[in-house]
This record gives sequence, structure tokens and C-alpha cells, in this order.
Amino acid sequence: MNQPRIVKKYPNRRLYDTAISSYITLEDVKQLVLEYEKFRVIDAKTNEDITRSILLQIISEEETQGAPIFTSELLAHIIRFYGDTLQGMMGTYLERSLQSFVDQQHLVREQMRTIIGKNPLTLISEMAERNLSIWQSMNEQLYQQYRQQQSQPKSSESKPDSGSSDSKEP
Repeated sequence: MNQPRIVKKYPNRRLYDTAISSYITLEDVKQLVLEYEKFRVIDAKTNEDITRSILLQIISEEETQGAPIFTSELLAHIIRFYGDTLQGMMGTYLERSLQSFVDQQHLVREQMRTIIGKNPLTLISEMAERNLSIWQSMNEQLYQQYRQQQSQPKSSESKPDSGSSDSKEP
């Protein structure tokens, strides 16, 4: 079982990554998140797990730069759930909703990578080849049906009509 990487936070606010035996920054911790690296941040003095606090700090810094993800209204809604009987459910709901969004995003990106990863001329050529193949298959089926119809004897042409008024007996 993979143990999470341990990062210790010292009273001087410095973060020490025990896996690489070096001090790191919040930007480095953010990179661990982006790389899906499992880690825990532990307060070096109290041994308390402060991972959530560090992650919230990273989010707070990200929210002040560029376009924020969380609107004021969304944050107000979240704050209102603290102390509510549905507080536990809200966390689970948000987590599952976000996971569903991530899964869908991954699927769309894979599909786009498949399409966009190709040269546009190659893509058009492949589509044309598929269409040509379908057209050829359809033509072959029509030709086979035509040949079958032509090879079947027709009842009116195969037998002479003995009861016809045109035939005259001598």
C-alpha cells in the first residue's frame, strides 16, 4: 500500500517535504495536487493533520489571482450549510458532483484528443474512405439484388399462354 508523502509545517511557516528532504513552497504543494500525489501536511509541533488548512490556503491564493471559481453567492451558500443538519450531506454531494464533472471532462478531453490529435487532412481522408466504403457496400448489395431478380424466371414470360385470344388455330 502506498503511504502518503509527509510534509511537515514548522512554526516558522516553512513546509518541509520528508520524501525529498527539502523545504518546499505552497506552489510545490499545489504541484503535488496537480500531479495526483498523495500527501499529508502535519504540524511539526503538534503532529496534527493540517492538510485541509493548507489546501484551503492554496485555494484562497488561487481565488485572488485571475478568474475565481467560487462566486460570493456560492461561498455564502456553503457558509450557510455549516451547523445545518445537512452539513455532512453537502460535503458528500459536492465531492460526488465534482467527481462526476471531472469524469465527464476526462471523457470529453479523450474524445477531443482523438479527433484533434490528427491532421485535419488525414481526418477528412479517413471520413471519405469510410463514406466510400459504405457507398461501395450499398452498391454491391443493390447489384446483387438486381442480379437475383434478373436470374429468376418470370412466370408470364417462361410459359406460353395457351388461352390467349391472339393465338389462332389452323
